[in-house]
Amino acid sequence: MKTKEIVTLQRSLLVDTEKLLNKQVEMEGKSSAYYLSMASWCHMMGYDNAAKYLYTHADEERMHMMKIFHYINEAGGHAIQPEITDIRHNFNSLREIFELILEHEIKVTKAINLIVDHAFGVKDFATFSFMQWYVTEQREEETMSRRALELFDIIGEEGVGLWTIDQELGKLHDAATQVGE
Repeated sequence: MKTKEIVTLQRSLLVDTEKLLNKQVEMEGKSSAYYLSMASWCHMMGYDNAAKYLYTHADEERMHMMKIFHYINEAGGHAIQPEITDIRHNFNSLREIFELILEHEIKVTKAINLIVDHAFGVKDFATFSFMQWYVTEQREEETMSRRALELFDIIGEEGVGLWTIDQELGKLHDAATQVGE
């Protein structure tokens, strides 16, 4: 047999599914880099709890990327290390960061849903099942992002408002890490 035929016989992952999953690997990798950049900005600006929240979030996104990366290879596909470019490093405000996070998490949810829909449509039930963890995770990510953004409206940014928001983000971080344990 030719090498290409052997590779085709050894895989259960459809090429179209592999492409979608590799796009998700890239999205998760960019998420990790994006949140790491945001964490650095927060740290530099003195928002230590927001920085801690975002450093943890960056690590989680990398774990999400690696989980898909391994899945692709274990299913006989070829996971591709994404090129991470165009990461923003400066932000106008703490609020802007959390607005961007919510916007980004909604995009991730839509991308996950696309993979799940595709997997169901082609009867790739292994990938469909694997992606259910991401469906649940994205609901949690969006909820946490909305909660963080609500702090700005509830507390306000005037006076000690930003300091208080940073303290509350620390509590949100601690609650999220306890749930993940």
